[in-house]
Amino acid sequence: MTGRLLAALFVGLLTAPFTADAQPAGKLHRIGVLDSVEAPANAANLDALRQGLAALGYVEGQSFVFEYRSADGRPERFSDLAVELVQLNVDVIVTRGAPATFAAGRATQSIPIVMASSSHPVFEGLVPNLSRPGGNITGLYATAPIELGGERLRLLKEALPAASRIGVLWNPGDLRAPLVAKDTERIARSLGVRIEYLDLQRAEPLEALFESALYRRIDALITVEDAFTVAYRARILEFAAISRLPSMHGLREFVEKGGLMSYGTDRRDLYRRAAGYIHRIFSGASPGDLPVEPAIKFELVVNLKTARTLGVTIPPALLRRADHVIP
Repeated sequence: MTGRLLAALFVGLLTAPFTADAQPAGKLHRIGVLDSVEAPANAANLDALRQGLAALGYVEGQSFVFEYRSADGRPERFSDLAVELVQLNVDVIVTRGAPATFAAGRATQSIPIVMASSSHPVFEGLVPNLSRPGGNITGLYATAPIELGGERLRLLKEALPAASRIGVLWNPGDLRAPLVAKDTERIARSLGVRIEYLDLQRAEPLEALFESALYRRIDALITVEDAFTVAYRARILEFAAISRLPSMHGLREFVEKGGLMSYGTDRRDLYRRAAGYIHRIFSGASPGDLPVEPAIKFELVVNLKTARTLGVTIPPALLRRADHVIP
């Protein structure tokens, strides 16, 4: 699969893997988590973080506790929530996405911040460079190669050979979105597919966007992940289900909640790896000296239950390439 080959290109960028002895008993570390969704919706990622910490000798309730704060789909809340975590005197703040990381960075220049998932921290202005970020921010970035925009369209077209008009739900204000859109357009031309862009920038026009999608008679829907599409995924998936639109996403969580397919970064792997950063910081490392690393695992997820509901037959060859199939 193209994405897997692209993933291999990142391997050479990685620094040596984290190694650690078991965490000695003693201080109870407080780990702040700043996210856009409530903890139950983020459970899989949090479990991966727990697993990573456990592998390094940390025991929840004995050597660490989480202080979880969610903006609940309202990015403007991040600033107050970040200040709240700082006032709790947490030992580290784990963030997902640029808005949360920016808010944490404004709230403190002393508490270490570990990005469990960001788009591209240099491109977004979160750190000056990847090899030595400086300051108090480090971690991982989830930016899959821009070419995954086109790869998602290829996969969707493989599942829906007759599809000729695809709606792309995106936030044109997102820094990476135009690059993803450009690659999607490139592949669309080669496949003879017309792209209909559905611009999402805030919650209020969602219904109008949905009506526009139906008016344009799209055959399927692709979402470009950012803070808005993640925050409003329930409404997006409800629209897709009611409208009987097959959907392709960049995040596995969409498919677990009823989307047809996803292809993108394995976020759980990023959260698992974030534990290594936390351990090194707790062991005395400065976050500014820890290189920011890219995602190296990408996954294709298919929801067969949704396929049956929509009357879509997923080609056997595509199913064999899937990393996870929801029966």
